[in-house]
Amino acid sequence: MAGGQRGPGPSAGGSPPTRLSATGGPGLWLRAVSVDADGFPRRDCYPYDLPWLGDACRLEFRGSVTFFVGENGAGKSTLLEAIARRGGTHLWHRSKKHIAHHNPHETALADYLRLEWATGSVVGGFFSAETFRDRADFLDDVSLVDPGQMKYFGGRTLTDQSHGEGLLTYFGGRYRYRGIYYIDEPESALSPRSQVAFLRLLSEYSAGGHAQFLIATHSPILMALPEAQILLFSRDEVGEVTYRETDHYRLYREFVLDPEAFLERSEN
Repeated sequence: MAGGQRGPGPSAGGSPPTRLSATGGPGLWLRAVSVDADGFPRRDCYPYDLPWLGDACRLEFRGSVTFFVGENGAGKSTLLEAIARRGGTHLWHRSKKHIAHHNPHETALADYLRLEWATGSVVGGFFSAETFRDRADFLDDVSLVDPGQMKYFGGRTLTDQSHGEGLLTYFGGRYRYRGIYYIDEPESALSPRSQVAFLRLLSEYSAGGHAQFLIATHSPILMALPEAQILLFSRDEVGEVTYRETDHYRLYREFVLDPEAFLERSEN
């Protein structure tokens, strides 16, 4: 592929999952995203200064789950959010209390993306661990006024649970429904055991054929999902890799096999 790549919300009425017949296989709503870099407002600030984010950049999705992985600052979460914006998904944000670190160009990246849909755009949802607690408060308040809404988010009050338990309840309820879901670092509040529980949920729901997931993550547990596509982001390029080719897998494996030797090598 071009661009440095190597190799290949609840629905209206809250309908239950239905298997897709879209070209490209079950769970494939969004086929590809490409970049119109000619319109960039500038090239000397983030994210437009990332070399991979140019006119030749076109990322293709080939299944129901795609992971965006890589080091901080490579642009994976920024791209995920931009795709969601371009696709018409509402992004929940807490109110800004300061302006010192605001980059107005970052959220404008969506204006320079082209999305290629399999059968037309679909509803979906964006999740960010950073804002989940505020959103959970809002959803619990809504359920007090309209208790029927609770079934879309796990059937339980979210804020009466621990942060991690609330996340799993939300994931289990929300992702039962037809759509495309953009998920930014879901592992942030999940223990390793809870990450495995979420991995099993992803396996079940992706096999159901009703949903597509684009997930930015640092978790080698989540990346282990069989048949998932893994896109590795660096500042210079985006390339498809296998699970065992990721730094995440190799680093964790070396550490777990011999922590003392790993730390000695790191110090030297």
